[in-house]
Amino acid sequence: MAEGGSLCRRRWKRHIVRQLQQRDRAQKALFLDLVQAYNKLLEKSSLLDSFTEKLQAETLDDWRRLPLRPTQEAADPVMGAVLDSATPLVSLKRSHEGHMVQLQTINGELAYRMIEQSALLKAREATLEEQRGRLASLRGDLSVAKAEWGQLKKQAEELSHKNATLKEAYETLGKQHLQKEGEFRQAEEKNRLLVTRLVRRKAEAAEDRNRKNDREPEEAKVDVKEMPSRDVPELENGARLCKRPFRFRMKRGNSFSTASEHQYCYIPTCVAACLPSTVSDEQEAHLSEVNAIKFSPNSGMLATGGTDRLIRLWNVVGGRLENMQTLEGANGGITSIEFDPSGCHVLAATYNNAAQLWKIGDCKSKEILTGHTDKVTAAKFRSTRHQAVTGSRDRTIKEWDLGKGACSRTINVLSYCNDVVCCDTIIVSGHHDKTIRFWDSRGPHCTQVIPVEGTVTSLNISPDQMHLLSCSRDNALKVIDLRMHNIRQVFRADGFLCGSDWTKAVFSPDKSYALAGSADGTLYLWNMETGKLETSLPGVHRSSVNAVDWGPSGMYIGSVDRCRKVVLWR
Repeated sequence: MAEGGSLCRRRWKRHIVRQLQQRDRAQKALFLDLVQAYNKLLEKSSLLDSFTEKLQAETLDDWRRLPLRPTQEAADPVMGAVLDSATPLVSLKRSHEGHMVQLQTINGELAYRMIEQSALLKAREATLEEQRGRLASLRGDLSVAKAEWGQLKKQAEELSHKNATLKEAYETLGKQHLQKEGEFRQAEEKNRLLVTRLVRRKAEAAEDRNRKNDREPEEAKVDVKEMPSRDVPELENGARLCKRPFRFRMKRGNSFSTASEHQYCYIPTCVAACLPSTVSDEQEAHLSEVNAIKFSPNSGMLATGGTDRLIRLWNVVGGRLENMQTLEGANGGITSIEFDPSGCHVLAATYNNAAQLWKIGDCKSKEILTGHTDKVTAAKFRSTRHQAVTGSRDRTIKEWDLGKGACSRTINVLSYCNDVVCCDTIIVSGHHDKTIRFWDSRGPHCTQVIPVEGTVTSLNISPDQMHLLSCSRDNALKVIDLRMHNIRQVFRADGFLCGSDWTKAVFSPDKSYALAGSADGTLYLWNMETGKLETSLPGVHRSSVNAVDWGPSGMYIGSVDRCRKVVLWR
């Protein structure tokens, strides 16, 4: 530890020496021009002194060497000497005065430059003081930053320790989950065996009962003589008509039904849909945004799909949602879900340029329909589960033969498709270019185009296949008469906003209402007869409602949003 401290001190000393050397070089560079000018001034001053001394010496030598004029010396020797000596002195004086003027001029220039350099020196000294103050401030900031860095380092170490603890707890929970999942699978397998055994015993009991009924027909006979006379018609001659004795007998083959037959084959008929008013149940259905929701044909099951690549099946029992099964194997986020007419198969469109088919009871995908080059936005069954139609953002609509698992027809469109629906031999598609197109499956071309005022997000056909409901980004729902191919009604409401390009709207099973979810999480219901807003359901969803569906029985409504929530209304 001491060696580490001494090493740190040596590094700090070397750092201080480097900083001082750098500061000396910087300050020396600031005063280098002034030092050079001062050196030049000294050189010129010394040169001027030597020149002055030399000039004085030369003047005296010239004065001594001057000869006397003979005429003047003869007339007046003293005056001649004075006159002869005055001439060179005057010229020397003038020359000296000229040199003095030049020296004074040079001295003035040098003084001016010295004043300039002094001012520059003062400015640079002020800059140096400012830099020193800034350096002190930065040193203070550096010390504060070091203190904060120390605190953050301690916090990072604490968080790392907590993360390690949580990781261990997560691994422990993962092991427990795997153990519980194994136990759950064992219990599920045991339950399946018990159900199979129970069904077998019921079948055996039914067969035994049928055999007993076949063996003892006399016990089921009714004595005609004991019947009241009003129940036995008379003939014209007064004789009574003897009816054939009857017996109570269970029909073979219908003595019991499996769970799948009871659940998927019975399709209820909706006489009058119930307006939803309360939340029956709500669940956090998926790990991320939920895009699609669909009731099974008998309203006993609800399917939801989201961007987590899962389809969850929920049993609707007594107004509650019970998690039934999770369909895995999707290669991308789910954009739409559809049940086949029997309710035994689920068809889903995905982000991974494909549609996939599942059979209820199988967790893995049964069929993958590939061929699109962009996200598949819609996948719908035709009149049977052996045919399907898909729409994609690659500007194509494809018809599929599910028995062969192959595409039977491709329709090229000018704009990418957001939703498709099927009606007998007609395929209807809604597009991003604000149009609804009609295609006859028996012909190659578009038969009808209906323009709307916004990008079409969803299509829904009424149960009687006479009207089409469209939702678009102009925040309106439009009811289209499929016989006249014109817009019959337009539904709008204050506060209703279409939240995305895949927002879904539906008819009620009795075609009395139209339902859609808004970007603020509110559900809006319009009355088909009056054309006015019937009611709204706010406050449950906290984010944009992506899709809604109305159960075929008319009792329940389902809705999903961007915050992973599914809500069952009643």
